[in-house]
Amino acid sequence: MKKFWNWVRDETTQERILHLEGAIAQESWFGDDVTPAAFKDELQSDDGPITVWINSPGGDCVAAAQIYNMLMDYPADVTVVIDGIAASAASVIAMAGTTVRMSPVSLMMIHNPLTVAMGDSEEMHRAIQMLDEVKESIINAYEIKTGMSRTKLAHLMDAETWMNARKALELGFCDEIMYQPKAAQPESPEDSFTFSRRAVTNCLLDKLIARMPAPKPTVKVSDLEKRLALLKH
Repeated sequence: MKKFWNWVRDETTQERILHLEGAIAQESWFGDDVTPAAFKDELQSDDGPITVWINSPGGDCVAAAQIYNMLMDYPADVTVVIDGIAASAASVIAMAGTTVRMSPVSLMMIHNPLTVAMGDSEEMHRAIQMLDEVKESIINAYEIKTGMSRTKLAHLMDAETWMNARKALELGFCDEIMYQPKAAQPESPEDSFTFSRRAVTNCLLDKLIARMPAPKPTVKVSDLEKRLALLKH
């Protein structure tokens, strides 16, 4: 049975470890082998603190929301470790960590929810309203973890924002950077980094506009007619 999660146990500490890798999806459409219920059964099959390793580009936001809720409701500590990428829906799951740790070479990405819609204008309006509500629900998870304002979080999602570990730490999306002693955790964002698709697009447009030649002065039609009249005489 193919699943997007995998449970293992550390033989030395007996700690349960969950690996979330690849796209997050409910992959079985007919046999229903991979379901939130199946994940919940495995999660609750034992107790004690767990560590969740995430390396995922995201996927189904509903499946991610259900995993987030299960981890938030789990009675013991949940340590989230981002060792590769936690993008899109995977970043929502990461917000369920009691402690969120990021590798210094890992990335987190947040953006607006996406869908595919077809139909008349009413169908398009309904799709837009649905996406707006999904976005608000995602912001709920980010707001609880980071304490940032909903407006700023919405702007970050609009811009499709990529964060390295230092920027995620600065904004509150993670609690510590791996492989660094706590005393060495950065306190200032001097060398933090955020990639915004919108910012890059606007920067390129500004450069193109700056290089465009200045428009040549135009001549009114009436002035041309006067000049032609003078030539005739």
